[in-house]
Amino acid sequence: MAFSKIDHYEAHHREHHKQSALSVTEGVGEQPIVNPRFVRKRRPQLSTDDYVRGIEQGNITVLSQAITLVESNNPVHYRQAQEIIERCLPKAGRSVRIGITGVPGAGKSTFIEAIGNKVTAEGHRLAVLAIDPSSERSGGSILGDKTRMESISSNPDVFIRPSPSAGSLGGVARKTRETIVLCEAAGFDVIFIETVGVGQSETAVHSMVDMFMLLQISGAGDELQGIKRGIMEMADMVVITKADGENVHKAGLARTQFINALMLFPMPESQWRPQVYTCSSVTGEGLDQVWKGVEDFLAFTRGNGYYHGNRNRQNKYWMYESINEALRGSFYRNPEIEAVIGDYERRILDDRISSFVAAKELLGIYFKTNVALDD
Repeated sequence: MAFSKIDHYEAHHREHHKQSALSVTEGVGEQPIVNPRFVRKRRPQLSTDDYVRGIEQGNITVLSQAITLVESNNPVHYRQAQEIIERCLPKAGRSVRIGITGVPGAGKSTFIEAIGNKVTAEGHRLAVLAIDPSSERSGGSILGDKTRMESISSNPDVFIRPSPSAGSLGGVARKTRETIVLCEAAGFDVIFIETVGVGQSETAVHSMVDMFMLLQISGAGDELQGIKRGIMEMADMVVITKADGENVHKAGLARTQFINALMLFPMPESQWRPQVYTCSSVTGEGLDQVWKGVEDFLAFTRGNGYYHGNRNRQNKYWMYESINEALRGSFYRNPEIEAVIGDYERRILDDRISSFVAAKELLGIYFKTNVALDD
């Protein structure tokens, strides 16, 4: 087929354009966002025997994975976590459990870092369970305590586990209690539980520790105003932090005020009159006296039988708490309840039924369903 002059002109023009600096190459085609050769390596699923063996050998990675199972809401994870905990129980209970709380800004993380270095220097192994507050809106947590405790994060004798409160009572409940068991089985003989601050969480922490330590700062106005009487009555020791520089005198005055206030309270069941100390987490001043106070308290309560009696009461308390939680979970996972609870909510909002009647009817449905399943 013969080409016309126009065809020859267009072909010549295209060839000239290709050789021109103004020509545009086709370029490289769009590349995939993910490397097609990338294969995600799944972490091998550990058996219960693997978990127990790793924990008893002090393997921090395995311990962390086991705690993740404890914190999981997956029923399969929950069952395996319970098996692990039951297997670890014989090697648990040999640590000293200390709850640490205080007003915001009291320097809880800095204090734990300073006293933690001292504790490990004396040959102890320390586990720090830092409860981080979860957002009521998003449910997220910063979990920044491990970052703040920089000097002990790399200490081989320290295990730091920040955990989200996840909306439970003040951030602590059964999961923290079970985490303590795993840490004890892994060989940690001193356990600190840092709470989110002065609030409802202290009641739960008090029910799982041998000693309750309250941190307070001076120079913030009326020293006793920010502390509720209930918290003061639970405290076995009060530590006034940041007692350095120009604040030393104010810390001394605050100590006198706290001593006078504590004398007005009735004698605790432990028969130990709470002591008040001042210290500086920056200079280290007073930390020796604080830890000596901890040892004195433990020796005193072990001597008069309170220490072991308190542990037994706590075990009984957590049995009932576990029952309550199991019943709660069973209720909300019940298919019959899931099917109708939304309708009951709408009827309550429309003022067609009272909250109390709705609760009674829902419980009736739940128990009727359970009886039918048992039959």
